[in-house]
Amino acid sequence: MRFFRVKQERQLMHPKPISPNANQRSVWDFPRPPIIELENRPVKIILNGIVIAETSKALKVLETSHPPVFHLPLEDIRDDALRMVSRTSFCEFKGTASYFDVIGNDVVRTNAAWSYLSPVPQFKSIEKHVAFYAHMMDACFVGEEKAQPQPGNFYGGWITSDVVGPFKGIPGSMGW
Repeated sequence: MRFFRVKQERQLMHPKPISPNANQRSVWDFPRPPIIELENRPVKIILNGIVIAETSKALKVLETSHPPVFHLPLEDIRDDALRMVSRTSFCEFKGTASYFDVIGNDVVRTNAAWSYLSPVPQFKSIEKHVAFYAHMMDACFVGEEKAQPQPGNFYGGWITSDVVGPFKGIPGSMGW
C-alpha cells in the first residue's frame, strides 16, 4: 500500500501535460516568470444579473500550469462595482495586490477581485486593471464562451476551451 501511495504522490508532483489541439494552448507552454498578452476577444463579467464589467481591452497573464488570469481596465468596470478592502497579498513576480469586494446591486462578494496598484516595472501594463475570481461571479465570458474557474478557489485563472492543463489548483498540485 505504501508503494502505491508514493507512486501516486510522484505522479501528482510531475503532471503529464495534455496535448493541445491546433486551436488550443497548453498551460505547460506558458512561461515562468509569467508574461502578459492582449486578449482579442471581448470579456464580460456578470454579478447578480448585472454586467459589472465589459471590455475589448483585457490583458491576460500567462504563467506555467495556470489558466490565464484576465485583467480588465478599471475604466471598463462599473463605478459602483468595486469597494477596496484592507486585504493585500504578494506575488513574487508582480508585487503587492490590493483586494476589492465586488458589488452587484444588493449582492456583495468579499475579496472577489484584486489589482496591482503599483506593480513591478515588468508588469506596469496591468496597473489600473482589475482581475476577478470567476468562482465568485455569476458568469465570466471570454468571447461567447462562459469561462470556468481555476480549480481550488485559491488562484484566479479562467478556463476556456482554448487552454488545456492539467491546471494548478487540483488536489495534489501544491508542489508543482
